[in-house]
Amino acid sequence: MSKSAVLLLVFFCFWTSKAGAQRLFSIEDVIQRALAQSPFAKQAETRKENRYWQYRSFRTNYSPQLRLNGGLPGYSQSFIPVRQPDGSLIFQSVNQTNASANLGLLQPLHWTGGTISANTNFNLFNDLDRQFRSWNGTLLNVQLEQPIFGFNPLKWARQTEPLRYEESKREFVEQLEAISQEAADRFFGVLEAQTRQQIASFNLANNDTIYKIEQGRYNIGTTSQDKLLQVELQLLRSRQDLAQARLDLENASLALRIYLGLTDSDEISLQLPENIPPFSISLDEALLYAKQNRAAYLAFERRRLEAQRDVAEAKGRRFQTSLTASYGLNNSAPMVGDLYTDPQRQQQANVSFNVPVLDWGRNRAMMRTAVANKKLNDYIIAQEEVNFEQEITTQVRQFELLRLQLEITKKSDEVAQERYRVAQNRYLIGKIDITNLNIALTEKDDAKRSYIEALRSFWTAYYNLRRLTLYDFAERKLLYTPTE
Repeated sequence: MSKSAVLLLVFFCFWTSKAGAQRLFSIEDVIQRALAQSPFAKQAETRKENRYWQYRSFRTNYSPQLRLNGGLPGYSQSFIPVRQPDGSLIFQSVNQTNASANLGLLQPLHWTGGTISANTNFNLFNDLDRQFRSWNGTLLNVQLEQPIFGFNPLKWARQTEPLRYEESKREFVEQLEAISQEAADRFFGVLEAQTRQQIASFNLANNDTIYKIEQGRYNIGTTSQDKLLQVELQLLRSRQDLAQARLDLENASLALRIYLGLTDSDEISLQLPENIPPFSISLDEALLYAKQNRAAYLAFERRRLEAQRDVAEAKGRRFQTSLTASYGLNNSAPMVGDLYTDPQRQQQANVSFNVPVLDWGRNRAMMRTAVANKKLNDYIIAQEEVNFEQEITTQVRQFELLRLQLEITKKSDEVAQERYRVAQNRYLIGKIDITNLNIALTEKDDAKRSYIEALRSFWTAYYNLRRLTLYDFAERKLLYTPTE
């Protein structure tokens, strides 16, 4: 074996052992870090918590509420006009305090849109100048407020808000899958930059050795100056390529660190994910899981209900009628205990209405607008459903193509690596010139990059398909299970 071949072999062994001594992170490790500590995962978790409390707040609208309100004793001193029997006015000093308290239990009636409440209240008047005190109280008052033929927001909210909350839970899982997809994409951004740096480092050392070989051949007259200059130019380009590759790796590593929430001191060394899980994807199966699990498909139903709600609200605005009825017991006495002695009956009932006699077609226009918006909404949702299915169809078909492309590029990489080794050995013994060796080197590098790009396309498509269906086809399990 020639001296130059020995140098190449020693460099290759050193480069391989150096790479093997580094700590490697798999694509699963990077994704788990992204899901556990990235700022985007924390944002998704916070949005999930926010929507949970919004839903809890909505639920309280249908629960009975016990409220206590009133005013602490308020003091006032003033002169007020008092008309005398002869018609004249005199101003008298008033020095008094007032206090009140009301305790009420209110229950919304979601099936009718009204409210029923039970209240009790007390009022205390104290005249400090005349040493006079009086209590007034409603011992019990039951009141019903009921819209008639009006819009019932509680009824519609019971249909739309649970759907909205269910959407938020599915969106959270979709956001996690989107984070996984983005982490995988940035993983390969670093991996490609690492590969380019490794290629550039190997090519620089290789071209340096070749340049020394060509110098020796030129000194003994077995090669031309033109070939020597060509090798020198190739060596200079290798140095430039290595500098650019290092800069690209630094930028890609920084982007990954920021996405994962890592500090600059954390070292990133990545393992090529060549172990492709064997699984098949059926288009019908993918569409079924997408329709069952995706938040977007659930949103179609919610948006239809909201359009129907808007029409019902426009109808309810045309004739606004409400019924108010109450029954209770009240009394007044100088002592609070005397309020419960022979209380008087208090009852009230009235029907109020608001009917536009002449509004120049305002209500009719609002009604027609709501109906037109509902019709437009139906058309938009129908088109989005088509786009929804088309997106899944395209992704499934592309996924099978990516798997085939991955197999081809992997085989091409192996062939190109072997061809370069053969060309290198033939160059060392003088069977081929530097031009053919450079062609083999270029094909080797292109094949390696194409293989890495195919891996990147496959894994990002895999996580994108998980996001679109909320189903893991490799593990054959659901990524989200609805809970009651």
